[in-house]
This record gives sequence, C-alpha cells and structure tokens, in this order.
Amino acid sequence: MGVPERLAERMSMAEQHEYLRARFSRRTMIRGGAVTLGAVAGGAFVPGATAQAAVPTQTVASTETVDGSLVAPFGRHLAFGNDPSTEITVSWQVPVAVKKPFIRVGAQPWDLSRKIEAEVRTLYTPAGVGASGDRTQYYLHAKLTHLRPGKTYYYGVGHAGFDPAEPHLLGTLGTFTTAPAHKTPFTFTAFGDQGVSYHGLANDSLILGQNPSFHLHAGDIAYADPSGAGKTADTGFDSRVWDQFLAQTESVAKSVPWMVSYGNHDMEAWYSPNGYGGEEARFTLPDNGPDKAHLPGVYSFVYGNTAVISLDPNDVSFEIPANLGISGGTQTTWFEAQLKKYRASKDVDFIVVFFHHCAYCTSTAHASEGGVRQEWVPLFEKYTVDLVINGHNHQYERTDVIKGNEVAKKLPIGGTAYPETEGVVYVTAGAAGRSLYAFTAPDSYEGHEHEVDSVASFINLKDGKQNETVEWSRVRYLNYSFLRVDVTPAPRGRYTTLKVQGIAETGDRIDHFTVARRAK
Repeated sequence: MGVPERLAERMSMAEQHEYLRARFSRRTMIRGGAVTLGAVAGGAFVPGATAQAAVPTQTVASTETVDGSLVAPFGRHLAFGNDPSTEITVSWQVPVAVKKPFIRVGAQPWDLSRKIEAEVRTLYTPAGVGASGDRTQYYLHAKLTHLRPGKTYYYGVGHAGFDPAEPHLLGTLGTFTTAPAHKTPFTFTAFGDQGVSYHGLANDSLILGQNPSFHLHAGDIAYADPSGAGKTADTGFDSRVWDQFLAQTESVAKSVPWMVSYGNHDMEAWYSPNGYGGEEARFTLPDNGPDKAHLPGVYSFVYGNTAVISLDPNDVSFEIPANLGISGGTQTTWFEAQLKKYRASKDVDFIVVFFHHCAYCTSTAHASEGGVRQEWVPLFEKYTVDLVINGHNHQYERTDVIKGNEVAKKLPIGGTAYPETEGVVYVTAGAAGRSLYAFTAPDSYEGHEHEVDSVASFINLKDGKQNETVEWSRVRYLNYSFLRVDVTPAPRGRYTTLKVQGIAETGDRIDHFTVARRAK
C-alpha cells in the first residue's frame, strides 16, 4: 500500500518516503533485531546499525553552515561484510563537511527505506606531508546487515539538503546484490596496481562489462604515495589523488563490491604507525582477520562455493621492509587456521588467495618475494590452494603448476590444473593502469606464443637479491590487462571448475586455463 494519490500530488518524493515510514509503526517494522521494510519494500531486510569508527576521527563542527543542497556525494564504493550474503558496507566521500549524512535502501528505486544514519570518518593531512596542502577529507560509511541472500537492493546516499529520494536526484541511485545462499555459478574479476589514468579507467569499463559479483584489487590502489617505501620520508605524497581515484572507480564500485588488499604504496606512514590509518578512513572491510595484528587488509569471505582470503605481504616482505614482521607471526598463524577451516567445510570447494607481492614472477622490476615463498608458499601447497593472485609487477604473467619450487606440471594456454594432486598456479595481474615494467624473455600469450626453456630472474631475500633461472614462466603479456574468473559448481563428486581468463585492455583474451577439483 503506497501514498494515497490525493496526498502524493502535494508531496515531494522524500515526503512520501517519510509518510510511508510513519504509517508502518516501529512495532510492525522491527523484528529480530533487523529493520524490516515489510509492505514498503517487498519484505527486504535493511538494518539500522552503522559501522564503528576504525580510526580516530575529527569531529565535524556542529556549527557547520554549508548548504547541503550545493554538495553532492561522490566516490561510492561497496565492500562485503563478514557474510557477503547478508552484509554490505556502502562508503562514499563528500568534498566538505555536511550535516546528518545518511543512506536510503530499498527493494525498488521508487520505494526506499527510512533514512539510516551514516558514520563520518575525517582524515586530516597537514601541509608539509609530501606534496599535500593542509586539507581534510570526509569519508562516510553505512554498514548494512540482516540483508537477504541473493537479492538486489537499491540505495542512495545523501545528507541534509541532498536527498536521493527527490525526483531530480533519482539518477544518483546505485544498486548492489548480496551473495547467494547456495552454490551457483558466478564471475569475479581481479587486478592490482591501478592508480589514476586513462588505462585504469579503460580497465574499469571492461570490468563492468563482465558483470562480476565482486572485484579483487591486489594492492597499490591509488598511488597517492608514489614512492612506496612506507616511510614518512617518502616524497610526492598527495592525498587528493584518492579523490581522483574514488571518482574514477565509482562507475564499477558503486554496484560491484570492491575488495582491496594493501600493497607497499598503500602504507601511508603519516597517519598511523602501520601506515594504514588513511586506508581505515577510506575503506570498511570484513573485520574477521587476526586479532591484534593491526592489519586491516587481512580478512576472508565465502561467496558461493569459493573462499577468498586477502593477505598483507608487507608483513613478510624482504624487498620493502617498512612493515616487516609487524604482526609478529600472527598473520601466518591466522592464515593457516583459515585454510584448515575452509578445507574442512562441506560448503567450500575452492580457495582463492590474493595479495600484493608476487610469490613467482620474472619481472625485471620486483620479480619474486622471498618472504612470501618462505612464509606462505608451503601453506598454499599443504592446503592445495586453487589460485593465487598477485600484483606488484606491472604486467601479466602466469606460471605452470608449481610444487616444491619446481614445475609439477606444464600448463599450456587452455590447459587444466588439478590442485588436489598437482600443485598451485600463480597469476600476476598487476597491469591495471600504472606504467608498465619489462621481462627478460619475450612475450608469450594466446595467439602469440613464444615458448622458451627458461627465464632469467631474481628473488628478494633477507640479504638482498639472488639471481635465479626458472622454468615455470608460461604466459607473459606486457600491456594493460585484468583477470576474469568464472566459477561453475558441480554435483558432489563431479568436477567443479574455475575458468580463468586474462583479458587485455583491448578486450582480447591473452590467456585462459581451468582449475578443477571434485565438488564436496
């Protein structure tokens, strides 16, 4: 039952929403701790709780007099909560302080819920920090819980003076879809090292066309700190780059959960001892990582039959040691516990791990990280991880199946890997937008294969670089690209698959292979 026609003619869209909210009393709308839209939104569930502040914030002055009608939100980006089937956080930015920020959510664009208050996290950067002037950035977050699995919701973000329910602002609405409750086919995409550029924008447009259920960003997100050493002595830092990045990414991230992992350029040392204070202001990620490790980019979630784990390799990096050992080993302990849990789960078939620094790569810039090989590769192999996705090196490279630091099985383009018995496949997908690196060997990709017996490279160890000659470099592509993964469940005992494709900025396919294992 909607607003009576005789009243609707004299009411704005926002007033109609308030009328509907008042008509359905608190007694009929609150059930089991969740705000129930009931007849207002077709039975969708929307919460009233907001996330707790992740970092100390400056208080917005109560005497703020900015006319909210002149300020539009931007940089919307989504992230799953601990349970992607029932939890989503909507985050956004405003250029100046506003009063009473909120979100509206509903099952239809013309029938949104009552307002839900948003949390404000302000981030102050004083003049003299890198190239930044004296400025404050305003990030807003609304954590939605008790949502229904597999359902699409409409939302609008606003503040006093800017109500997305008004007819002239309906074009600002976004959507999101929660994860299904059961195993169903889905697609996700991934890359690393994007930054702000034409190529980054082009990759975003192609990713949106894949219709992914979520996107993984394997670190080095915006490059506001171009030095990337994770120290206060880093030069060139400009906090405004984040404004540009979030505006660039909004075309995808306003409807596709944008799940980030942190790289070396994301350690902005001016905001907190671990360098992640700025990131905690901008992002709200699942909070199920290792307790007391102070690594907000470490978390896991399950979508359909696939568990996804985000790690922070700054904790184990010999090459860039600003945060080396910061977790005291608790990240690796937590990681193994996650692997053990997911391998024992009857609902999880695949385990995908993504993080920044490469376990195996032959780039002339960073190549392979010895800390990752030392700490995590044995766990990848012990628990037969199905796919490892990295960034850090700005190119596309894919390995053969690796076990014990050697080729366990040659994996040609179009081939199939069986991790339960063979080993692990590693993909470097770091060509999302930043300037490209180089290989010592010629490119070799779909339609342009140029196989070589070995490739000269190096690995970063505690005592410095060590040269190595490797045989596991199967696909190399030196241009902009991203990863698409199609997940297809199967009946118990049959082979369920990850079909992995490397997609160039041109839209051409540069690589494809399949990972298969028997469904539980």
